[in-house]
Amino acid sequence: MEFHDAANFLFGLRRYPPRPGLAATESLLDHLGDPHKDLTVVQVAGSNGKGSTARMTESVLREAGLDVGLYTSPHLDSVRERIRINGRRVTERALTEYVETVRPYILDRAATGASPTFFEAVTGLALWAFARNEVDVAVLEVGIGGRYDATSVTDPVASAVTSVTLEHTDVLGDTVEAIGRDLAHVAPADGRLVTAADGDALAGIEAQAGEVVRVGDSGAVEVSYGGRTGVESRVWLSGSDWRVETAVPLVGTHQADNAGVATVLARQVSSALDVDLPTETIERGLRTAHWPGRFEVMEREPLAVLDGAHNPGACERLAGTLDEFDYDDLHLVFGALADKDHRGMVEALPIPDSVVACRPDIDRAEDNAVLAAVVEDVTGLEVETTSDVTDALANALARADPDDCVLVCGSLYTVREARTRWSRLDVPKAVDDVADARQALREAHVTEPGVYRMRGKAVHRTLKTRVRPRQAQYLKEELLSLGGECAISGLNDQDEEFLDVLLMGTLAQFKRLTRKLDAQPYGLGPLADGISSALSLDDGDRDRGYPWDDRTAVMGILNVTPDSFHDGGEFETTERAVARAEEMMADDVDIVDVGGESTRPGADEVPVADECDRVVPVIERLADLDVMVSIDTRKAAVARAALDAGADIVNDVSGLADPEMRFVVAEYDCPVVVMHSIDAPVDPGTEVDYDDVVADTLRELRETVLVAERAGIDRENVIVDPGVGFGKDRRESFAMLGRLGEFRALGCPVLFGHSHKSMFDLVGRDADERLQATVAASAVAAERGADIVRVHDVAGTVAAVRVSEVASDPDTFTIE
Repeated sequence: MEFHDAANFLFGLRRYPPRPGLAATESLLDHLGDPHKDLTVVQVAGSNGKGSTARMTESVLREAGLDVGLYTSPHLDSVRERIRINGRRVTERALTEYVETVRPYILDRAATGASPTFFEAVTGLALWAFARNEVDVAVLEVGIGGRYDATSVTDPVASAVTSVTLEHTDVLGDTVEAIGRDLAHVAPADGRLVTAADGDALAGIEAQAGEVVRVGDSGAVEVSYGGRTGVESRVWLSGSDWRVETAVPLVGTHQADNAGVATVLARQVSSALDVDLPTETIERGLRTAHWPGRFEVMEREPLAVLDGAHNPGACERLAGTLDEFDYDDLHLVFGALADKDHRGMVEALPIPDSVVACRPDIDRAEDNAVLAAVVEDVTGLEVETTSDVTDALANALARADPDDCVLVCGSLYTVREARTRWSRLDVPKAVDDVADARQALREAHVTEPGVYRMRGKAVHRTLKTRVRPRQAQYLKEELLSLGGECAISGLNDQDEEFLDVLLMGTLAQFKRLTRKLDAQPYGLGPLADGISSALSLDDGDRDRGYPWDDRTAVMGILNVTPDSFHDGGEFETTERAVARAEEMMADDVDIVDVGGESTRPGADEVPVADECDRVVPVIERLADLDVMVSIDTRKAAVARAALDAGADIVNDVSGLADPEMRFVVAEYDCPVVVMHSIDAPVDPGTEVDYDDVVADTLRELRETVLVAERAGIDRENVIVDPGVGFGKDRRESFAMLGRLGEFRALGCPVLFGHSHKSMFDLVGRDADERLQATVAASAVAAERGADIVRVHDVAGTVAAVRVSEVASDPDTFTIE
């Protein structure tokens, strides 16, 4: 079975059960061998904030060293993101294997009208995947209610109800007290239920649950919100014998409540598992709990905010959060599902200066004309309507001045479509022959008949992107009319799933395509911009004065450490380190990368003070020389000291894992290298399961780049490093090299760091004979689009990249 067949099977299941209850989920899990019964589970219910709270809880527990599964809904891009293990979404192979396992059972149950729903089947997938991966803890976000939600088949060690508002009244009850009683069914059988609810909702919860731990004003856990600092919130949390003071990357008073609930849940789990949970672990875990689509600031001029608020209570919280920002006019993009309280939502939002009502591309969405009528009745404004979210966003952004605010809200489905403006990856594919074409088509989940039909037509310029079903059809029609080709994923036209699309044509055909798309509706204008940028159709050149602007720059490694894997101890003293830098400068190095901590497998962490003592004296000396200096560190405090000493670039192999690092880089307005790494230092025992190592790495680096931008770092200052050898085996590292050009999709310079790494074992080169292989790989990396190569051996690498440049354009190459 192919992935698209498996996903289509899940999407084809009914959405609502014929009757309430847990029987269908229990029966499915029984068929799977009851994988949930040995899991340690945390269950998070509530009307609003449950996703953010689940994410915070997971982040704290992971920071404590536990392997954690996270189950949330809905998804923004792919159904696989609902299920994450240590932050990485479940693989296509795992989902396919699961469907192959349960499909006969589900079909048999369907014959009697008792098959599980989509949510029940995906819940089964989550619990099955968590059990297979032997996670220490599974954090489950409840879907609807608590009593009959599929996640309630588990026996949690800790549970919470975040908040209660009137929602799903036809299922849960028509008062907040009744809804609170239903939600409170998630309470552990012999434990305490944590909640931030109050008033009648709290009364309902207390009537159903046993002991209740109240988070908030006058609660057992006190919460204080210190206001917004940039894109973070300051929060203070305290219990009878503990206190936490930190920042969280989710803005708003309610996020302090969510952080309090998450902290109590994490403490209960640590107690149950006898795991140490010091205050600094909680603080760091909360601060790294990014959660897309929840008051997510995507731009600053104008302020562009995405928030999945989908009921009056959430819209009221959103209004309070927005009030913390300074802006002139408010431009609202509003799209919601049909079963929501539209009037209550609009009344809870700030009065906008302009509104575009739109319809997310999902069957359950409300018509934009209906939403416009509601907004006009509440506000008295004349409302613009458009059937497409991305068009609505483009119109609002075009109308806004730099000091204005553009707000997208009403549904997570609206937010996910708007977010593609910043998150969609348009990936150029190297297709030189039929074999390359066949592989590219299969990566886009095209059916085998489609692969057979299209394989000979793809040997031109080929671009893979991910769009909504309606956009996919328009793209195909337009490109076919120009003589090009378009292959679409075999996934059915699911309104909850984006589709992979492979576009094939000549550059001339792509240029004509972008001109045609630019005037089309349904978000095709912004898509045209992405295609043009990905294929360099606009002939735009970067010219910021950096050595990698117009050629491949060489970064020389200078390890002032006793234990680095290749040259540890050679340059420990300042004098020897400076002398080595001068040797590299004589060999025409562009950047000297100074590192004071080894990230080799099994390396010990170096204290900040010791690392500074190693690198700062060297950087102070190099700052007087005519060369760019980079600091290789994963600690914000070391980066700050190095930048003060004269460093020009920060090279962070952890990919901004230190939550303060992004703000240090933004403050100094310097370039930063963010590497994709599963572990830094490398854990030799780490095994990572990729569907496609390049596509998976691209997707995860995309979110890191967005985190950097939200902190105020310009994308042009973000350099991405695929991280060969960090959570990738030898073949996967070579796949990175071979497909390096695909990382252009991120819109960032690309660094390739391969020097003397174990990947070269694959070509028969042991640790002491990897010089020639490193130089050869540098030439390949330059040819495949690397902006920077990071190496120990500068002279050979400089020669290799210059040969590559001359070969690509001998008529214009000149030596400086």
